[in-house]
Amino acid sequence: MKICEKDGSIVELQFEDEKGREAFRHTTAHILAQAVKRLWPTTKCAIGPAIKDGFYYDFEFDFDFSEERFPEIEAEMKKIVKENLPLRRSIKNREEAIAIMEAKAEPYKLELIRDLPEDAELVFFEQGEYLELCAGPHVSYTSAIRAFKLTSTAGAYWRGNEKNKMLTRIYGTSFPKKEELEQYLNQIEEAKRRDHRKLGKELELFTIMEEGPGFPFFLPKGMVLKNLLIDYWRKLHTREGYVEISTPMMLNRFLWETSGHWDHYRENMYTTVIDETDFAIKPMNCPGGMLVYKNKPHSYRDLPIRMGELGLVHRHEKSGQLHGLMRVRCFTQDDAHIFMTREQIPSEIKGVIRLIDEVYSKFGFSYHVELSTRPENSIGSDADWELATEGLRNALDELELPYVVNEGDGAFYGPKIDFHLEDSIGRTWQCGTIQLDFQLPARFRAEYMGADGEKHQPIMIHRVVFGSIERFIGILIEHYAGKFPLWLAPMQVKILPISDKYLDYAKAVEEKLRAEGMRTEIDGRAEKIGLKIREAQLQKVPYMLIVGEQEVTGNTVSVRSRDEGDLGTMELERFIQPVFQHREFLL
Repeated sequence: MKICEKDGSIVELQFEDEKGREAFRHTTAHILAQAVKRLWPTTKCAIGPAIKDGFYYDFEFDFDFSEERFPEIEAEMKKIVKENLPLRRSIKNREEAIAIMEAKAEPYKLELIRDLPEDAELVFFEQGEYLELCAGPHVSYTSAIRAFKLTSTAGAYWRGNEKNKMLTRIYGTSFPKKEELEQYLNQIEEAKRRDHRKLGKELELFTIMEEGPGFPFFLPKGMVLKNLLIDYWRKLHTREGYVEISTPMMLNRFLWETSGHWDHYRENMYTTVIDETDFAIKPMNCPGGMLVYKNKPHSYRDLPIRMGELGLVHRHEKSGQLHGLMRVRCFTQDDAHIFMTREQIPSEIKGVIRLIDEVYSKFGFSYHVELSTRPENSIGSDADWELATEGLRNALDELELPYVVNEGDGAFYGPKIDFHLEDSIGRTWQCGTIQLDFQLPARFRAEYMGADGEKHQPIMIHRVVFGSIERFIGILIEHYAGKFPLWLAPMQVKILPISDKYLDYAKAVEEKLRAEGMRTEIDGRAEKIGLKIREAQLQKVPYMLIVGEQEVTGNTVSVRSRDEGDLGTMELERFIQPVFQHREFLL
């Protein structure tokens, strides 16, 4: 398909090309806006870019808009596609542009124009009667947009500012072929079915209260899941030679000024005043880790020191960005900070990479890796940044681990390796990270005594595996669709007596299972066994043991598996033995 680039040049690109996909979906956003203006001419248009997996457009309607209007809009969009309108690029001067948008009564476009520099090039795209202030890129004709779907609406503040008017954002997606669109929509439906907010409520794992938006409450079953992840983390890190610390949740302003967070991260920090001194609730654990390192002198013989912390951190997020466990204001970060010599950089980075690979493999995740380089807002010398970046690059190369370079997306104090894991329906999530830092040890004047009898500055690795434990739980809920593997299931076995007469036997079974370390409970309600089975299945319990007269007489249990169905009647020991053959059953 032919694409009109932002500079006006015409190129031939495929949808598979990033620029081609952007142009395709950007044009679909314009078709959406044109359809809305045809249907409701007094609607005001704001902006409509292409985004990952689709596009959106922000409107100000003069009526209460709802998704019930989507079929009407989509029908009009199909007409515009069928009209095969050419998209024509033109350049207007400032006066012309203002006159056009004043005539069209488009206040948001006028604001954009007036905010641009006096000598800015004002590019417009025209398709039929619709004229849009837009730099592009776009496809050449509306007929290229063969398959599209409007997917949802949301409120969006103009220019992302909470002080501005709330607009209506319409989301959609588009593809060159109907089959591709249907495949994507099926994935969206599957994602809705797996939504961790929905499943978290149904499985009684967590909740978020009106009294604390962005601050999750973990319910008893959710705490079992969270503690299982923490236990697994601790066992791995003990094996790998890490020591665990805990640092205060709140520290004074001087610490955050020393670390650089006060200047570079303050807008995301919660602050207070104690004894006329500014304090901040920690958004990160690393400055506290630096103080622990400095608590006593160190020799080169002590290094590397691998220091882990399951630290509760708080970060200010705008209310509109909060999303279940995926975007919160309070979370547990599975941090670790490694203090080492320059010579130890390659081996320590490779050790962390292997550890992250082991963890993701256990949960069935594949992943890809990005190397993120120096951002504009950064601290430190060019020489330090070059050495740190090459240290990460060399470790990846030596492990023959494929990666892409993400220019300018490093932390303000150092470059990083990011791990993007892929879940069971193909979505990617950025979780693990390794950051190589020359700056904080220098700012805190951290030292060790070298073999030469002189003082040297250690190098520091910041790294997480889960990232946020809360967010990782959200990802796991959606990855498994709530059907956790046996070792992670908050409730592993549900015992279902057919009637009250068999409660004593059910309790004896429960006692034996608990003695073997299984998480189990009895459903002793006076309900029909069919209802008990259905509810246990909805709770996605891996095993159900049904007990009645036949089981009591034979000293057996009737076993039903969540994943395999009816497994028949067997002695309890015969059930326990194969369960323990699962290597994952116990950590």
